[in-house]
Amino acid sequence: MKKIKILTIILLIILITMVAFFGIYTQVQNRMENQVRDYSYAMDLAGSRVVRLIVSNGSETTVKDSEGNVVEDSENLTDDEITANGYTKEETPYNSDDVKTVDNYKKSKEIIEKRFNELGISNYITRLDEETGDIIVEITENDDTDSIVSNLATTGKFEIVDSQTQEVLMDNSDIKLANVMYGADSSPATSSGTMVYLNIEFTKEGTSKLEEISTNYTATTEDTNKTSEDTNTTDENATTDEISEDTSSDDTTEKTITMKIDGEEIMTTSFDEPIRTGRLQLSIGYSTTDTDTLNGYINQASNMAVVLDTGNMPVRYEVDTNEFIESDITQNQLQIASYIMLGIVGVALIVLIIRYRTLGLLGAFSYVGLMSILLLIIRYANVVLSMEGIFGIAIVLILNYIFVNKFLNKLKDNRKDLSKEEVIKANKETYKEFFIRIIPVIIMVIAFSFVQWTPISSFGMVMIWGIALIAAYNVIFTNNLLKLKAKKD
Repeated sequence: MKKIKILTIILLIILITMVAFFGIYTQVQNRMENQVRDYSYAMDLAGSRVVRLIVSNGSETTVKDSEGNVVEDSENLTDDEITANGYTKEETPYNSDDVKTVDNYKKSKEIIEKRFNELGISNYITRLDEETGDIIVEITENDDTDSIVSNLATTGKFEIVDSQTQEVLMDNSDIKLANVMYGADSSPATSSGTMVYLNIEFTKEGTSKLEEISTNYTATTEDTNKTSEDTNTTDENATTDEISEDTSSDDTTEKTITMKIDGEEIMTTSFDEPIRTGRLQLSIGYSTTDTDTLNGYINQASNMAVVLDTGNMPVRYEVDTNEFIESDITQNQLQIASYIMLGIVGVALIVLIIRYRTLGLLGAFSYVGLMSILLLIIRYANVVLSMEGIFGIAIVLILNYIFVNKFLNKLKDNRKDLSKEEVIKANKETYKEFFIRIIPVIIMVIAFSFVQWTPISSFGMVMIWGIALIAAYNVIFTNNLLKLKAKKD
């Protein structure tokens, strides 16, 4: 029975190791894809996207009628048509001279950084040229980079305007927060799936404005029924055919509002009833069960929510250059370093087996299991791996080797006649000696994990997960393997 339990644990460790090093592949259409998440690399390993944002020198063109009202759909009007209709064209710079100040440049840079932080992006560099206002942004190259870059120059100017007069009814100052919500679509008219919503919550003053707007901007209907003889009366005994001869009409008058971000229309709508909650929930896309489509909607809503939540940049920017900079460390060099590390681990485990024989073999299996689980945790805990993070992995493996060696060394003299009580005692002594000595290291890496600089935080996060894993894993696996090996109860 003991042999079966030992074999079961060893097979489990082998399975975890296979998943960690080789992955799990399933067929997707005509290709095989690894379902195990890939590592998140920092800029020094994955390369980076460098984007230069320059202060826009463009202007906004508006066409107004003789009364000063903005003419809608004027984009297709020629100059001759504008003149013939008595319209005038006005050019308004995006950035006036009084906007182009160092304080506004700094505030714009801070808003960009705040957007990164709200998106959970910690691996970035921003630099500001205070003379020109240009901002250089450097972020890690990954699948989300294009989406992030496309929103970098978004000013975030939010407006709710009257669709006819273009009067601004609400703006950024009325927003309290914006976030993403999603849930099951229970509408019987659509197939079951998940809906994604952009949720906008307004301030106290904004809530009052929204209630007033939703009360005033509604669709109203007037019914008029006319007969050929009397427009006010109908015969109560009239048949259906006779009633159908009356002429009926519904005159619908609809006041609508238009929601805009950076002058671009997001939606035009009216309200069915007053909104008193101070919240607007706008559906993004449609109900879906497709994971990729759903993630696309969530990303789209998240980008919009972050733009609204972080405020309106005082300066309008445009993307000047957008280029990828390759890492100085190639994938080939990274693989060579990994093979060297694995070779050193292999030699160390052979030494463990030679020194402690059967106990050393069990300890070696347990050690490989911890290494495999650590690699999986780093992937699924979204730890960003830099060169310092890889160095942290090496430190964790060294610490675990020291722990296992200490544990086995306490059992060395009783290797041939080992009891469970002796294993338990050795385990407690090893834990006490090992973790008391590394308390300063634990304090240091906890502090490192809160540092905003990616190389340091990467090292700190890897070390925290590694030390926590050493504490938990060796109780569950190493300790139980050696207790099962013990001959006496």
